[in-house]
Amino acid sequence: MDALSDVLREAHLTGGVFLHAQFFAPWCMAARITPEQCAPLLAPASHLIPYHYVVEGEMRVRAEGEEAFVLGVGEVVLFPRNDLHLLGSDLDLPSVSARDIIQPPKDGGLLSIHHGGSGARTRLVCGFLGCDDAPGNPVISTLPAVMRFSVEESGAAEWIRSTLQYAAAEVGAGRPGSETVLAKLSELLFVEAVRRYAERLPEGQTGWLAGLRDLHVARALALMHRDMTRSWTVDELGRQVGLSRSALADRFTRLIGVAPMHYLANRRMQVAARELRSRGSSLAQVASKVGYESEAAFSRAFKKAFGTAPATWRRSRNQAAGQP
Repeated sequence: MDALSDVLREAHLTGGVFLHAQFFAPWCMAARITPEQCAPLLAPASHLIPYHYVVEGEMRVRAEGEEAFVLGVGEVVLFPRNDLHLLGSDLDLPSVSARDIIQPPKDGGLLSIHHGGSGARTRLVCGFLGCDDAPGNPVISTLPAVMRFSVEESGAAEWIRSTLQYAAAEVGAGRPGSETVLAKLSELLFVEAVRRYAERLPEGQTGWLAGLRDLHVARALALMHRDMTRSWTVDELGRQVGLSRSALADRFTRLIGVAPMHYLANRRMQVAARELRSRGSSLAQVASKVGYESEAAFSRAFKKAFGTAPATWRRSRNQAAGQP
């Protein structure tokens, strides 16, 4: 498994389509997705990422603190931070809140909007992704406030386009099984958007996604993600990726921001925290899963990273979640 897929898998992405909208110029809407709008399609998630796909027409888009742009047919806009954003034919118009014009489902279908004047029509399919621990995820935490993505640029363009057209036509029908298809579509759209974003990062850019563009660093990341419990050294990683120890260390640190072994230690602690939250494993089992030979060594490393012992950390998280 490549490192990007691994990190996104750990975010526990769950997606779906919740809204079919028709707007008629002139119009302007302010939106920010809420868990209530996604229910009952979405299991509890700590973070939401909304997206809008233009099926027909065009619209202007602006998130808080960002420049406005025009989104046309076949394009998707995602908001990784779930910032308040404006959509409309004219963003200088007084905006109406999305929650004030959303119509309830009909005959088991999904939410809908029919709003605006008597001008040109714009049709949207609106969806979402839920994810866990967005601030601690090295991909999601570093994404920009707005991501624009053309379906036509994707290697899976035909599949995405045909499925979104299906969604636009069938989203209100509530047919059995359609929710599963549309949930997977949302996840695919997000992964494609992240890949395209990484490919377009400017030269000299640093960060986790920038590291994926460097073949040697990407290979080192993949090795550590694939076998986290192995007693890796920079020497061994260098031999595996075809670089000297010093060349890999310099390149990795410059792009990722931390040294390889520091990254691996952080990675182990992130996985350990997730395992502790699941409550299904003993401390000894968690320690073994993240590469520590003893529970004592794991406890020392965890306390250094989180400031408290793993048992105490787990107990406080359970209490905060209202669990025994």
